[in-house]
Amino acid sequence: MSTSPKITVATTWLDGCSGCHMSFLDMDERLIELVQQVDIVYSPLVDTKTLPDHVDVGILEGSISSEDDLEKAHAFRKHCKILVSLGDCAVNGNVPAMRNHFKLADVVNHAYRDTVAVQPQTPTRGVPALLSVVKPIHGVVGVDVFVPGCPPSADAIWYVLSELIAGRTPDPSSVTRFGA
Repeated sequence: MSTSPKITVATTWLDGCSGCHMSFLDMDERLIELVQQVDIVYSPLVDTKTLPDHVDVGILEGSISSEDDLEKAHAFRKHCKILVSLGDCAVNGNVPAMRNHFKLADVVNHAYRDTVAVQPQTPTRGVPALLSVVKPIHGVVGVDVFVPGCPPSADAIWYVLSELIAGRTPDPSSVTRFGA
C-alpha cells in the first residue's frame, strides 16, 4: 500500500447534459483503482458540497452560460492547480452555444412564454441569470488540459487522469477527438 498522499480531484458540471460525468462513471471497476490514488473532494457525485481552498486537479464539464457557471469557473481556476476542460461543451461551447446565434431575449421568450400553454412567465427567482453569450471554459478562465468528445469515452478520461496522477502532461488528442 502506497504511503504517498493522494491527489485531490474536484469536478462539476456547468451548462451541458452531464454526459461527461456519466462517462467518468463508465470507468466501472477502474473507479476502485482510481479512488486508491485520488480523493474526490468536491463533485456532484459525492456528498461534499464545498470546494476546498487547494485542489490538485479540477475538472469542468459544460459551457459557461449563466452567472452561476461563471462563478463556478472562476472558483475552480482560483482553487485548482490544474484545470481540465472536459467534453465538447467545455472545450468549444457545443450545443449550449447554439443560442449565441439568437438574441437572448428571444431565446428566453421562446422557452418561457411562446411554448407554454399555462401561465407563461419568465422566472425571476431560483434561476441563475443567463449571460448574453455562451462561452467555452477557456473563454473565461485559463485551462491547462483540453479533453474533447461528446462525451469523451471512459478510456479517454482514464488516460488523462492516469497521466495527471503520474505527474505527466496528457495528450488527449491521442485518445479522443471532437464529437467522439
